Amino acid sequence: MNLSVRGLILLGMLVPGVVMADDFNTGNTAWILTATALVLFMTLPGLSLFYGGLVRSKNILSVLMQCFAIACMASVVWLLFGYSLAFGEGNAFIGDFSLAFFKAMTTDSLVGDIPQSLHAMFQMTFAIITPALIVGAFAERMKFSSVMIFSLFWLVLVYIPVCHWVWSDTGWLFNMGLYDFAGGTVVHITAGVAALVAALMIGNRHGFPTTAMPPHNMTMTVTGAGMLWVGWFGFNAGSALGANGDAAMAMLVTHISAAAGSLAWMAIEWKKFGKPSVLGIVTGMVAGLGTITPASGFVGPMGALVIGTTAGIVCFYATQLIKRKLKIDDSLDVFPVHGVGGILGTLLVGIFSSTSLGVFSGQGFADDIETMGAQFTVQVIGVVVTIVYTAVLTFAIIKVTGLLTGGIRVSKEEEIQGLDVVLHEESGYNM
Repeated sequence: MNLSVRGLILLGMLVPGVVMADDFNTGNTAWILTATALVLFMTLPGLSLFYGGLVRSKNILSVLMQCFAIACMASVVWLLFGYSLAFGEGNAFIGDFSLAFFKAMTTDSLVGDIPQSLHAMFQMTFAIITPALIVGAFAERMKFSSVMIFSLFWLVLVYIPVCHWVWSDTGWLFNMGLYDFAGGTVVHITAGVAALVAALMIGNRHGFPTTAMPPHNMTMTVTGAGMLWVGWFGFNAGSALGANGDAAMAMLVTHISAAAGSLAWMAIEWKKFGKPSVLGIVTGMVAGLGTITPASGFVGPMGALVIGTTAGIVCFYATQLIKRKLKIDDSLDVFPVHGVGGILGTLLVGIFSSTSLGVFSGQGFADDIETMGAQFTVQVIGVVVTIVYTAVLTFAIIKVTGLLTGGIRVSKEEEIQGLDVVLHEESGYNM
């Protein structure tokens, strides 16, 4: 069994094998069971409510349906071959089928000192939320059949290979030494870049940007945002794969970055527009969380404060650039928040992991300025390769999806009527 970079670095295990030699640890198992539930909670219902509140009332059920269906589809794919291709030994670029169908997995099989079944389930929750994040880019205009086919192909052709590169000990980026504790490249850059490509290829919603399209239920969005914040502790602190000091530090820096991102975004809005918005503060929270994700196991509290504050500022202006200047209808700001945040966090971990920064560093894997420069170079390579690979494959997948479904988006008339009724013959509200 090949552990992820998170467990390998923090537990010091580099020996592959279906069952590791360490004894079963009840404390670590209890924590990862909890963390797994928290990460699933991020998608169902956290992300679903967050996105659902941001769209217009005629499309709320379509967004909830997409998130729910993607969760189900990704789970089955992960069982059949996804987990095996991501974490099977294979080669530098993809795993093998040695773990397909979870074969040979018993209640006694271990990964490190936790059950192998738990490791597989924990990783499954990451495979669920990543394609679900992309839903925000094409909300309110994509056919449900297109969503499902696109998400299936994208999970298999983009997420799983990148996951193997970064988190399997045979992956080439892992062996290059890329720092990505919980998904800066694997989750946020891939989802963000795919979202930008999708928004460009599918086209803007009818009326964008001249017609106002405000969120229909901010209460729902804030509720979902709170669930995301809490669930993110499982996302990042659970990536230590143990109940230990590394998990505690990851949880602490995750919280600090979220708070700093929220305050930074709120402050910019307050100064720029005269009033702080609820949408702004919760979006800043997501920016802070996404940006600290790759760094959460490698930096200290002060590093997290700087990273979170930077995330709030940079992601705010990225959103303004995409929506107002370039007029790209990435409907729920997936690229400027997750994509830009993932890029920023993956680069900054190469700096703030250095012990040369003293109080700013956490684990201190980069010991001096020279080492920090070398690590930063590795981080740049990881970011660039992930962006290019994701963009090219996403472009091809959207093209194929359009051919298979007779066009990837609904008609103008159907879009105006709303996807809830058109695609599902239901309505989230009594009209």
